[in-house]
Amino acid sequence: MGNDKAEPWGLHWRSNTLFILTTVGIGLFSDLFLYCLIVPILPFILEDRLGTPQSQVQSQTSLLLACFAGASVIFSLPAGIIADKLVTRRQPYLIGLLALLGATVLLYVGQSLAVLVLARVLQGTSAAIVWTVGFAMVMDTVGSEKLGVTIGSIFSIISVGELLAPVLGGVMYDKTGASGVFAMAFAILGLDFLMRLLIIEKKTAAEFCAVDVSTEQDPGDVEAQQQDPADANEDSPLLSNGPTKESDWKITIESLPCAVQKFPILYCLAHPRLLTAEAVAFTQATLLAVFDATIPLEGQDLFGFSALKSGLLFMPLVLPYLILGPVAGKGVDRFGAKPAAAIGMFYLVIPLILLRIPQAGGTAEIVKFCVFESLAGVGMALISAPSVVEATAVVEKYHKTNPDVFGKEGPYAQLYAINSMVFGLGSTLGPLAAGALKDSIGYGNMNAVVAALCAVVGVLSCLFLEGRGLNLREWFQK
Repeated sequence: MGNDKAEPWGLHWRSNTLFILTTVGIGLFSDLFLYCLIVPILPFILEDRLGTPQSQVQSQTSLLLACFAGASVIFSLPAGIIADKLVTRRQPYLIGLLALLGATVLLYVGQSLAVLVLARVLQGTSAAIVWTVGFAMVMDTVGSEKLGVTIGSIFSIISVGELLAPVLGGVMYDKTGASGVFAMAFAILGLDFLMRLLIIEKKTAAEFCAVDVSTEQDPGDVEAQQQDPADANEDSPLLSNGPTKESDWKITIESLPCAVQKFPILYCLAHPRLLTAEAVAFTQATLLAVFDATIPLEGQDLFGFSALKSGLLFMPLVLPYLILGPVAGKGVDRFGAKPAAAIGMFYLVIPLILLRIPQAGGTAEIVKFCVFESLAGVGMALISAPSVVEATAVVEKYHKTNPDVFGKEGPYAQLYAINSMVFGLGSTLGPLAAGALKDSIGYGNMNAVVAALCAVVGVLSCLFLEGRGLNLREWFQK
């Protein structure tokens, strides 16, 4: 229907799919980049600015890290519930940025531990909102058909920020002090704020009948939907793991506990496909955090690298992830989550074990380390999209079968809130486990433990996720 209100300035490009996705990507990049930028300098802020005794620096740093993680977990689900009830996602997305801006200001000027704690709580709250609402906006914009390639592209870009920010933060602090670090942070926030202010969601643009807001469907997706039912067995998981017929997805809400009636997304969490998808997300976050925590130290221990040279060690890991993320996401859209998740998890076992080979030495050992890192980057690209795509597919099926239970817009923000909580848990436990294992059993054995985790999740992916067999001719037809 038309709208008598004046058409907003720049409606076409502000509601353009690429602009919306870029805005979400910048928002997620800002959140991870600023988090990882600040973490390495927290001990120095405590010691240099607050005068914290050396004996208390570790405990207070751990407290500040825990405040972020706790706030992120606590506020994710409320953010998702609120976002699903609002008409548009833009308002909570802006509120998330304001929380991040407030956190950054407090971290810059704070002169007491209480102020820094408040800053970290605000930063965690912002992360909960940005990740929850951001993924919901992606789903609103591209639909489930192109979610894989979109998520793969976004993750490949934001991973660069997560992996490089700690090193940049350390180098900037050494060269310019806290002022240089926070100047970089405020510059990123300025760009992020401008883009979030300009964004117009598809559903808002539709009110003016000025843009085509329908999700363009891929010819290959149409073919997939029209395939012969006899081919459906190739799309199925190896084990019977939940509803298989349309009627099996039906929810009798009246017979469920009160908590599930109020928040029906909880019903979806019992589905094995969704649980396995979250296991993939947890493992992905854990791997990123482990690499983030151990690569700079290994560069220093094995090769005597400075902070800058240790930062350059991330390049072999990041570049394959950056280049192959969109390609792997496209594969998830074509073939489903199972092939990418299972192959990626099993494949990652190899470079993780090989990373125990490099020893202290010169160029030859550095080359070995970089080659094994680049192999790991390929695996990280493969597992970047399956968790979100599979989880969305399960919830979308429940939503379409039970529109009266989940409402018109569905519970997608709540789903991504849960995904954010799981990802945050992996990001928090990853460095802690990596540090403890590295100190107790060494770097090589630590990687072997992580490889075992990947193997277990790979088996779960084979058993419970859905996906089609790989057909190279079909892949190159598109």
